[in-house]
Amino acid sequence: MTTGGWLVMILSVGSATGFFAFCIARVLKAEDAAKPHAPDEVDDVDFEDNDEREDSTGSGN
Repeated sequence: MTTGGWLVMILSVGSATGFFAFCIARVLKAEDAAKPHAPDEVDDVDFEDNDEREDSTGSGN
């Protein structure tokens, strides 16, 4: 392989590896990654609002 081919290959593989490492580091350093939520702590406001809207229409019973 020519010198230019080696240069392009090294730059390409190095860039992809660097970008992968950057993405992994960002995910691991995210503040939310350190605080997993239990199922009962998940914000389910949309579901509660839906129930109230259905109850207020009076179409249930």
